[in-house]
Amino acid sequence: MFFKVISIIFLLTMSSYAKNKYETTNNNLFSDPKMNRFRNGRLFFPYQHSIADSILEAFGRKGINTADYFEFLRDSYDLPDGLTSPLPEYDFIIVGAGSAGSVLASRLSENKNITVLLLEAGKPETLLTDVPALAPYFQATDYTWQYYMEPQHGVCMGMTNERCFWPRGKAVGGTSVINYMIYTRGRPQEWDRIAADGNYGWSYNDVLHYYKKSEKADLDGYEMNHSRNRNGVLPVQFVPKRTKLIKAFLEAGAILGHPTIDYNSPDQLGFGYVQVTTEGGHRASAAKVFLHKQKKRRNLHILPETIVTKVLIDPYNKTAYGVEFSRNGRLYTVSARKEVILSAGPIASPQLLMLSGVGPKDHLNSKDIHVIEDLPVGKTLYDHICFPGTIFTLNVTNVSIHESTAITLTSIFSWLRNGDNELSTPGAVEGIGYIKTPISNDPEPIPDIELISIGGSLVADGGPSGSKAVRRGMRIRKQVFDQAFGSIDDTDTWSAFPMLLHPKSVGYIELKDKNPFNYPKMVGNYLTDPTDIATFVAAIRYIQKIAATEPFQKFGARIYPADYLPCRSFEFDSDAYWECAIRMLTATLHHQIATCRMGPAGDPQAVVDPELRVYGIGRLRVVDSSIIPRTVSIHTNAPAMMIGEKAADMIKATWSI
Repeated sequence: MFFKVISIIFLLTMSSYAKNKYETTNNNLFSDPKMNRFRNGRLFFPYQHSIADSILEAFGRKGINTADYFEFLRDSYDLPDGLTSPLPEYDFIIVGAGSAGSVLASRLSENKNITVLLLEAGKPETLLTDVPALAPYFQATDYTWQYYMEPQHGVCMGMTNERCFWPRGKAVGGTSVINYMIYTRGRPQEWDRIAADGNYGWSYNDVLHYYKKSEKADLDGYEMNHSRNRNGVLPVQFVPKRTKLIKAFLEAGAILGHPTIDYNSPDQLGFGYVQVTTEGGHRASAAKVFLHKQKKRRNLHILPETIVTKVLIDPYNKTAYGVEFSRNGRLYTVSARKEVILSAGPIASPQLLMLSGVGPKDHLNSKDIHVIEDLPVGKTLYDHICFPGTIFTLNVTNVSIHESTAITLTSIFSWLRNGDNELSTPGAVEGIGYIKTPISNDPEPIPDIELISIGGSLVADGGPSGSKAVRRGMRIRKQVFDQAFGSIDDTDTWSAFPMLLHPKSVGYIELKDKNPFNYPKMVGNYLTDPTDIATFVAAIRYIQKIAATEPFQKFGARIYPADYLPCRSFEFDSDAYWECAIRMLTATLHHQIATCRMGPAGDPQAVVDPELRVYGIGRLRVVDSSIIPRTVSIHTNAPAMMIGEKAADMIKATWSI
């Protein structure tokens, strides 16, 4: 703790130094070179620079000089025994140290006779990534792959260049280092359907075993339920800081027939306090939980800042035997005695398969890539999108979260000491509610919308000292935001983001070329099925119904008529207006799945079998959220770790280890 406090003091001092040092750098997010360091107990910068902004600018935002003064604050993953480079051969090579890869490496290396090499393109996490409230800031740093969806007419119209931003974690710990830490498991019927499709071993009871294996729950008594576990390693807790708005959300839900429950319970649908992977108000990333202590194992070698460019596959016997990777400007190869395992995530895993000759034959031929196995890699892509623009003004002050009062010197030291203030909140998310709209025709109790209750709204990061980090993280254009919400910026508000759980629209991923350092072509096809828009509008109507209940009317909740220029021809609050608004602010929640789809033999859409082995290729598996074949009511971080747990047991059984 002493080290953390000293580190924070150093960061605050260095942020001032670094800000002046790079005052002439071209950076469209930060432009003023002058700073007043202290005013009323806060660090203030002209043009509304917050503490976190100035620290993170020095820390290394895209577009500025990224000299890293804070390297000493990062976790380290030195090779053991004085090694300066990896061994030429390992039993297992895992590509990607994200949520699934971190778990897998930890579990496989439990056997001291097995050697594991874990390769990760990103850097180790730092002290700053511990702070849950800073999650939106990291979407503008080198901890994030700056992916953008291909331009699509009629969606993300209010975003930068009218393109949807798809940030993915580029760190030891993957997206668990930059996400909002929300812990969800999916409904039993959804997993049972996956198993019924022929995916043996993937029923709800099967996956529940692996959710429980990881979990160390502390949830005010919910952890005593048969579906939870208190004795694992992954902390799952409630957010310690709450506003009065979450109480109103839960009371409103109860009035409308939604009991306040453990929303991860398999027994019923309902509303509940958000559950997050934090401990004592500090982020618990997959790396921190599964690698930080385990990195001392002599048989586990972890290489950050290493980009895998190709899986080496023998074209004659179709067996993977190693990987090629780039590190410090040089190209290397390393061999695998047993298996190569891709855990690079739903974008990089399919990309790497295709670069290695595994994918759709015609597509690979068009990119001049030798085809080793013709498989539908990247042909299916589902994503969860939300609409963040359903905002309600309140006539009571000081009831919602404001960044302008949350990030102070006092609050930083309080968070370091107790972890129980606004800095512990994951982007002000306070609660989750599952609903089934009238649009759904599913006969089973499976929701089609998740409501994410916010202790504020998009305007909470505004005001004189606000960073605008959330709106920037979503890449909402300033002109669009100011026109729509400028008059209520930094005021007390409440919002609920509706998340579309089972989109009918299906996207895909392809290669742009065969250069492994170029991003792939990502096509979301958002809202191309009219059912998706109808479900969103129905969800907005339900949020209005929630806001009309007495618990919210105590705060004078009123829907705010956001002014979007392309929507002015529609009457406010009409269905047509809301469709236009949804198309303006279409935002991903980073839950892409199915790009390396799991399925039984004979499934024409399957890339891997139920044991996650790539069809037609020996000794090659995919272990991450890209294998999930159907839409599920999840945030994908916890399921990815569950997949890592389950895969570890399957691999151990294969090799009798």
